[in-house]
Amino acid sequence: MTQPTLIGQLRLTQPRLGTGAGNTNSYSALMKTIREAGLLRRRVGFYVTMFAILTVALGGAIAGFILLGDSWFQLLIAAAIGIIMTQFAFITHEASHRQVFASGPVNDRVGRILAAGVVGISYSWWMTKHTKHHANPNTVGKDPDIEIDTISFIEEDASQQKGFLGALTRRQGYLFFPLLLLEGLNLHFLSLKSLIQARETPGRTGELIMIGVRLIAYVAVVMWFLPLGMAAAFLGVQVAVFGLYMGASFAPNHKGMPLIEKGAKLDFLSKQVLTSRNISGGFPMSTFMGGLNYQIEHHLFPSMPRPHLARAREIVREHCANIEIPYTETTLIKSYSIVIDYLNRVGLSARDPFDCPLANQYRRP
Repeated sequence: MTQPTLIGQLRLTQPRLGTGAGNTNSYSALMKTIREAGLLRRRVGFYVTMFAILTVALGGAIAGFILLGDSWFQLLIAAAIGIIMTQFAFITHEASHRQVFASGPVNDRVGRILAAGVVGISYSWWMTKHTKHHANPNTVGKDPDIEIDTISFIEEDASQQKGFLGALTRRQGYLFFPLLLLEGLNLHFLSLKSLIQARETPGRTGELIMIGVRLIAYVAVVMWFLPLGMAAAFLGVQVAVFGLYMGASFAPNHKGMPLIEKGAKLDFLSKQVLTSRNISGGFPMSTFMGGLNYQIEHHLFPSMPRPHLARAREIVREHCANIEIPYTETTLIKSYSIVIDYLNRVGLSARDPFDCPLANQYRRP
C-alpha cells in the first residue's frame, strides 16, 4: 500500500494485505460464521417496538404542541420533533437495506411511506445515492458522499474553491457542525429536486404526493396555531435539529478514513473495513445513532438487523485481527475531532498560493 500522499488521509491504490482472492475467501469464511450464528435473521419485533415508541413520542409532541399554544416553549417541541424525525429516518435507512423484513417489496413499501410520508424525503433518491455509497465507500469518483457540495472532502475539489466558497472551505472543519443546521433543508430540497427531474423514478408519483401532502399539512397546522414569527422559528428549529442530528450521526462513519483511488482494485472485505470507523458506546450509542455506530459491520453485512450488530462486532474484530486488517473504533467525541481536523486539512488546499502570512502583517488596512 502507498504511504499517505495527501494531508490528513491515505490513498489506497492496491490491496493493503495479501491478494484480493485471499481476502475474498476470508470474507466468505466470515460470512459463514455470521450466518451460522443466526445474525442475519430478521428481528421484526424489535422494529415494531421501535416504531410504536416513536409513534407514541410523536403523538406526545403533537399533544404538547396543542397544549402549549402561543408560547416560545414551542421551540422545545420543535427540537423534539426534529429528533423523532431522525429516529424515523434511521428505521427508513434500515428498511432500505432489507434489515427489517425478509421481503424486499415489504421493506420498500414501509421505507417509502416512512421516508416520504413521515420524514418528508424521497425514498428512491436516498436508495440510489446510498446504494452507490455502499458499493464504493470513500472511492474517488464513485462515492456520492465525498462529492463536492458546500463541503470539500478531497484536496482536488478544495483547491478549485475560490472567493466566498474558498474562504468557507479553508475553515470548513470548524464550520462543519454549524453548516449541518442547514442540512435538513438541503436533504428536503435535493430529494424533491430529484423527483421532479427524474421522471422514470420508481414510485415517483406516490412519493411526490406524500411529500407534498406532508409539507402542506405540516406548515399549515404550524402557521394556524402559532403567530407568524413563532411559526417560522418553530419550523426552522425543527429542520435545523433534524439536519444536525442526521449529519452528526453519519459524519463519523467514513470522514477522515482512507480514500480509494479511482481505478484501484480492492477486495470487498478490505474496501469496507479500511474505509469505515466504528463508534464505541454499546447499546446507548446504538440507540442514539440508529446502529450506525457499528459502521464496519453494517458495511460488511448491510441486511443485518440492528440488534445483531454488537455480537457481529466481536466476530469481525477477531477475524480482522487474525488476518491483520486494521479495525478502527473510537469514541464519538474523538471521531468528531478527527472529522473537524480532516476537513480543515483538506480545506488548506483552498488557500491562495500567493497569500503570504508574513507579508500580510505589513499590509496596510
